[in-house]
Amino acid sequence: MAKYTDVKINKLVDYVTNVFKELNVDEQSARIVADVLVEADRRGVESHGVARLKRYVDGIKNGVMIPDAKPVIEKETPVSIVANGQGGLGQIITYDITKKCIEKARKNFICFAVIRNSNHYGIAGYYPLMALKEGMIGISMTNTFPLVVPTFGKNALIGTNPIAVGVPAGKHPDFLLDMATSTVPRGKLEVYARKGKNIPKVWATDEHGTPTDDPQKVLDNLKERKGGGLLPLGGGEELTGGHKGYGLGMIVEIFTGIFAGGSFGPFVYGKKGQPADVSHFIGIINPEAFIGVDGIREGMDKIQGTMKDSEKAEGKDRIYIAGEKEYELSVKHEHTVPIQDKVYQVMQEIGKELNIPFDIE
Repeated sequence: MAKYTDVKINKLVDYVTNVFKELNVDEQSARIVADVLVEADRRGVESHGVARLKRYVDGIKNGVMIPDAKPVIEKETPVSIVANGQGGLGQIITYDITKKCIEKARKNFICFAVIRNSNHYGIAGYYPLMALKEGMIGISMTNTFPLVVPTFGKNALIGTNPIAVGVPAGKHPDFLLDMATSTVPRGKLEVYARKGKNIPKVWATDEHGTPTDDPQKVLDNLKERKGGGLLPLGGGEELTGGHKGYGLGMIVEIFTGIFAGGSFGPFVYGKKGQPADVSHFIGIINPEAFIGVDGIREGMDKIQGTMKDSEKAEGKDRIYIAGEKEYELSVKHEHTVPIQDKVYQVMQEIGKELNIPFDIE
């Protein structure tokens, strides 16, 4: 069973910030990336937390992620933005564009933005959280490394392509759906592989297109593009609705790569040693375009209450709303957060390599 160490959040953010600063990321930008990563751990999404730090360190060292890149806005209207991320860190680029989009929505009720030539941007839900703090509705999507096989396919051709939507509520926690359009994201397999656990056979296929319970085999095959991959939401068959997950993944490819004029599907991460050309979509909606934020908060409380107060299935004592479990974990982890010991050790190694003091407990 995996072991965890509780670490202080402020020290963890400072440490991760210092790692990026050492790699030529300016302090403000480094703190943004650190906050996105640590927020994932606070919300229990450890697959996208500081466990990803080594990936970013290696990406910067290998020239795949440009540490000092600044996004360029190539087209702009009162309600839209098209940006080029210049191969930079996805968190920095998307944070900046989301802020701009929020300001446009404050004046003009809505803003949709697309970003191309970016990299991994962390948890998709972080950017709707930015909107929620301003009393607005947020939408976030991104395409990813091709990890998912299309329905009836053998090879991975589209990404896990998450969709996140945040809507403000009142007495209940804000609604925040943050989901991959695959059955699970790759990070989930990485967590299982680190823990030495088998995965359910409805999650992924091997190089022959056959369901497998070996997460490391799937990860190795995906890395080397040998065939197989993750399955769409609903699994590998139409009977279980896999074609619907496949369709949702395609929608994300369209709203991101196609709309932004970037790469899509198998062409994302297409050139070894070059920036990934990941694309993102951000949507911000000002509730004043509809019934106002107070009206929406009241309605969200009613719909959440209706779900939660309804009769429970036998043996069940609670009905959850999207984002509720993550919200409760974020409250629990206000000051400290558990970090898996294997991840802890890797962070120690990064500190030694970069000559950065490692004091996060």
